[in-house]
Amino acid sequence: MKLWKSLPAVAVLTVMGASVIGANADSKLKSSDELHSSYTNALKGKRIAWVPQALGIPLTEAWTTAMQSESDDLGMELIVRDPNWSTSAMTQAVTALIAEKPDVLVVHNPNVQLLARQLKQAEDAGIYVVQLNMVSNYKTDAFVGGDWKGLAHGMAEDIVKTCGVGSGKSGKVAIIQGELTSDVSILEMEGAMEVFSQHPEITIVSDQAANWDPNRAREVTASVIQQHPDLCAVLGHWGPMTMGAGQAVKAANLSDQVSVYSTGENPQMICDAIKDGVLTKYWSVDNQLQGRDAMLTIKYLLMMGQKPGTFKLAAYSPFEVITGENADSMCW
Repeated sequence: MKLWKSLPAVAVLTVMGASVIGANADSKLKSSDELHSSYTNALKGKRIAWVPQALGIPLTEAWTTAMQSESDDLGMELIVRDPNWSTSAMTQAVTALIAEKPDVLVVHNPNVQLLARQLKQAEDAGIYVVQLNMVSNYKTDAFVGGDWKGLAHGMAEDIVKTCGVGSGKSGKVAIIQGELTSDVSILEMEGAMEVFSQHPEITIVSDQAANWDPNRAREVTASVIQQHPDLCAVLGHWGPMTMGAGQAVKAANLSDQVSVYSTGENPQMICDAIKDGVLTKYWSVDNQLQGRDAMLTIKYLLMMGQKPGTFKLAAYSPFEVITGENADSMCW
């Protein structure tokens, strides 16, 4: 993990993409001023359209702030459309933006199917497409986000240590998914089940979707605890949602027995939940840095100037595990 964190933000560009960057370098540039002018001229006046699932939550607000700040500094325009959790509004917003022809479209996919057709249409229309944190079945110019399968693999291994052979505990685990067809849920299930399938002492007693809603996560967990009072762990697919599950565990006075694991971004509310015993361990990606990574990826695409759809780039975000021992310094 230390090695991974030391890599440049977009060190995971495909080999093809990296080689083209070198091939497109202007051999006539001779001075630092010329290099800087080449950079600013490629970016100034460009229009970036950004469609999150919803504004008003720490995850998307941090991304928007990072993109807005750098866009302002570079003389670029950031166009924001807020579907407010409505998939139909999101589809309509993306369709309308394609007609407006921005230079770059950035989307936060609610599931792997919803925008697949529109994203291809955008590239065909000459628009670069960056998918942020959740990827579609259609892979566009670039993806910037977490390695959700790898993070879930780590959570599951920790759950095995806590609940498995030799722990003296039941081995019972409840899973709280986000949306069943979201990229995050699919990949986190794959990562966790790869581990759990090797440990028959681990029993999944509940696997339900809360659709990113902490109230629903609390209701589901309270019901599971009634049916399985010897529950050992909860694995949730997004921190703010999983906090609802942790509140149900705490209300049942089972915080010493039931460990609550999750993953996602790292606003202060997450570290507070760790310190309050609502969450036990948290596999965190820094979404402020993700916003910068998204902008860096956008700048690379614009500077390379290749036809949209040429590349399939990726920048997977580094992660850290937040526990009660380091929660004072791990959140923004």
